[in-house]
Amino acid sequence: MRFLILVFIYVSFFLLNSVPSKAQSIQKISGKVVNRNNELMMGTASVLSVRDSVIIKQQDFLDGVFQLSDINQNEIILKLTSVEFADLFLGIKFSNSSNIDLGSIIVSENNNQLNEIVVKSNPSLLKYGANGNIDVNVNGTVLATSSSVNELLGRVPNVVVADGEISVVGKGEAIIYLNGVLINYERFAAIPVSQIQKIEVISNPSARYDAEGKAVINIITKQNIESGIMGAVNQQVTVSKFGGTLYNTLFDFNYSKGKFSFITNYGLQLGKNRELLYTTRTRPNPDDFMKSELTTDWKRRFNNYSNFGFGLQYSFSPNNYISLAYSGNVNDLGGITESRNSITNNSGISFYATDVDRNDVLLNQFINLNYNWTTDKGSTLFIGSQFSNYNQTIRDFIEESSLVEQTDSERYLKNNVGSRINIIAVQADYSKKINEKTKLEVGAKLSHATINSGTDFLIAADNVNFELDDALSSDFEYNEKIAAAYFNYIGTLNEKVNFSLGVRAEKTSYDLFTNANGIQKFEKSYSNFFPNALLNFDLSEDWKGHFSYVSRITRPRYQALNPYVIYQDPFTTIEGNPNLLPEKTHAFEIGTMYKKFDFKVGYTYKNDPISAAALRGDTPNSYILRALNLEKGHTFFTSLSRSFNVKWWNSVNTASITWQKSVDNYYAFAFSPVEPQIYLYTNNTFTIPKFFKLQLLAWYLSDRSYGLGSENSRSIVTLGIERNFFKDALKLNFTANDIFHKFMVSGDYNVGQTQIYYHRTYSTDYFKLIATYNFGDSKKTTYKKSEVEQTENNRAR
Repeated sequence: MRFLILVFIYVSFFLLNSVPSKAQSIQKISGKVVNRNNELMMGTASVLSVRDSVIIKQQDFLDGVFQLSDINQNEIILKLTSVEFADLFLGIKFSNSSNIDLGSIIVSENNNQLNEIVVKSNPSLLKYGANGNIDVNVNGTVLATSSSVNELLGRVPNVVVADGEISVVGKGEAIIYLNGVLINYERFAAIPVSQIQKIEVISNPSARYDAEGKAVINIITKQNIESGIMGAVNQQVTVSKFGGTLYNTLFDFNYSKGKFSFITNYGLQLGKNRELLYTTRTRPNPDDFMKSELTTDWKRRFNNYSNFGFGLQYSFSPNNYISLAYSGNVNDLGGITESRNSITNNSGISFYATDVDRNDVLLNQFINLNYNWTTDKGSTLFIGSQFSNYNQTIRDFIEESSLVEQTDSERYLKNNVGSRINIIAVQADYSKKINEKTKLEVGAKLSHATINSGTDFLIAADNVNFELDDALSSDFEYNEKIAAAYFNYIGTLNEKVNFSLGVRAEKTSYDLFTNANGIQKFEKSYSNFFPNALLNFDLSEDWKGHFSYVSRITRPRYQALNPYVIYQDPFTTIEGNPNLLPEKTHAFEIGTMYKKFDFKVGYTYKNDPISAAALRGDTPNSYILRALNLEKGHTFFTSLSRSFNVKWWNSVNTASITWQKSVDNYYAFAFSPVEPQIYLYTNNTFTIPKFFKLQLLAWYLSDRSYGLGSENSRSIVTLGIERNFFKDALKLNFTANDIFHKFMVSGDYNVGQTQIYYHRTYSTDYFKLIATYNFGDSKKTTYKKSEVEQTENNRAR
């Protein structure tokens, strides 16, 4: 802490005494060197004198990124050299700004051989931002071997995926963006991993991002910079002793000619997986004693688990284009869910067995129409519209048997559910580049969501004469409108300090109807303002710092509001809560980055945090798993990261400590001492030239106690080996995931005089073989420009 105080004293002194520079020459030049596959290159960047080609400045780069300072020239020649690509010369003149960012520079690969060995660099996995954000490269790393986007994010540093929630360490649940456009979980699940280029983890989102969620994860897909045909076929076979065997087939195809480009993809997953939950519920009071030991075993069968999509783009110019995309996914899920519940109370021991024959079909469809325009001066305009449609049909058949006081009984149930969700969203974003260091961002968004669902629960004693159970049947209707507008101003105080100030205003109105537990109607409208601020300190080339404040909101998920019943056994149901309130968050963070060390500390305060618990039902032994609002929450965290990148070894390492305390005085939780949680992460790639690539990924989350309960530790260790054949046209990868099968979510809490313990096991321990074949006759489009005018050159969006 003393170190940070000294840093900010130095910065304050600098702010009071510095005088802005008005240099009329090139002072700094930076860029990123990539090949035609958008892979980062290594090499040397040299600044040459135009008059006599004398070297003025020079820098080696290993991860594609270079930055040269103190140039003091009106005109230069930039020379890029490497054994990986052909030499490239760029003539650059001063124009309005002394700091020039060339963006992504595409180079031609060099096939020269040295001693019969072709030297190739590994793509850098991670890039730290001075504002606390990180960019994670997916293409060409162990992350690209993931079977799903959900599994992929679970391998990203500082991201934790568990129980359907995606969280950033120290921040909380994140919202998902796809190429800068907000999407929901269903749309996210339909993204093919083969199309992903990189992941942006935005810990301190500005006002331009929706206020929903405490952090933002932006998924960037690959851009087609080729002219012609490109394609890839990917076959995966996953074998798990615990879960079974999965077969995943992926196909990608791109075509580009002139101003038109077309992209399509299809993925099909067949096979089985498994999830096992063991839960105990104990009421130790002798007058009300009860102990329930419940085991629920989801043995899923994927009849048709596929995603698909296509997109068209027409480019009026390199910086002006319109695009139309359609995508979707079909989840035809079968299999059996087996529940076994043994209940002991003062009356004796009873046993209940429930088998659910699953027949669930979900069809999600998405249509996007977007327009993008970038001016020569760097200003941008984005207008986008999105329509999302979700259709779910459940036709589950349930067989139930029980043994109570030496008496056997049976009954049969049918759970029929129909659900439809339609979401329409329109947004416009405009960014005005006032000068090289000043930018104004404004935008607006309108969204309208409608949800309709109906549940018919039928019960029969003879599997013939089914009758409707009114207590378990219900209808649900929900309409929600959100109007939002924001502005964000980015500027500088001097050469070493820049800032971002913004505010987002959102008005939400909704009405809700359900006849579950009697007719219930809700209608509400509320407005919120979400200010945020960010200060970046560029103390030197190697030393940077930042301070941020962000305010956010988390609205309940649509299904969490729907009180329809998900049946597990006669005493266990999962039900929504129409009384849920939105959660509001205020987050502060201070960080500093020195070379490739990244250190940060932060504090987050939550009001009405959304959680979940098993609460007692209407009968003595029944429990309902339901989302609920706690009173408040506090989170402190600190983290340190360090990356390495040499010719044969890439390594990313992160360590953090999180202290979290939840407070509630309504639901009768038992309080417990708070214990911090340790998070350790390492991702390593070792390249043996001309032979193969070895990959090692591991992370660990320690035990923690958050005041109202505790969680046990979990971890994953993943090993992989990869080799290319036939001039890189064929790639084979073998992966052993979660080798020690330690990814198990477990913990305990006390609520309403009941002690609850849970232990959930997933089929994450598997061996996977992946074969990828690339085909096509694409040719690189060459751009030539002798003068740079502060525009982003071929920058990936």
